Amino acid sequence: MTAKILIVDDHEVVREGIRTLIARERPQWDVCGEAKSAQEAVDASRSLKPDVTILDITMPGMSGLEVASTIFESGSRVLMFTMHDSEHLAAEVLQAGAQGFVLKSQAGKDLIRAIERLLGGGTFFGSESNPQENPPLGERSSGKLAEHSASLFSFGIGAPLSWCPSC
Repeated sequence: MTAKILIVDDHEVVREGIRTLIARERPQWDVCGEAKSAQEAVDASRSLKPDVTILDITMPGMSGLEVASTIFESGSRVLMFTMHDSEHLAAEVLQAGAQGFVLKSQAGKDLIRAIERLLGGGTFFGSESNPQENPPLGERSSGKLAEHSASLFSFGIGAPLSWCPSC
C-alpha cells in the first residue's frame, strides 16, 4: 500500500521542497495534496484521507497547532513542521494532538525518518527522538567534548581537553 502524504505550508517554496525531497527519497509515496492554510488542511484531510499530514505551525489565520487534533480525528497522523524551536515545543505539539515535529532547519536529515516513524504508528519529536541515537546527557556531553578536543588537537590548535565532572 502506498503512503499518502498531505503537505501544508503557506509558502509555496517550502511545499515544493518537501515534495521534491519525498519524490527523491521515497518515490513510492504519494503526495496526495497540498494546502496553504489551516482551513484548507482540514478540508483536504477530510477529502483526501492522507496517512500523514505535514503541517506548518505558523500560518496566516489559524495556526497548525489549532487544527492538528481535527486533522488527526479525520484519520491522518500529524507531523508539525516549524522553524521555531523552543523548550516548550514538544509539549505544545503533544497538547495540540500531533504525533511529532520536525524543525525546518533539520528537514534534510529528519523529515523522511519522521514520516516513516509516524507511518509505523510511532512518534517523532525532533532530532533527539531516538534514544539509541542520543545517550544520556552526561555521556553525550563528554562524548562531544572528546570529539571536539580531538579535532582541535589534530589541527594543532591546542592540547587535548579533558572532562572534569566536578568542575
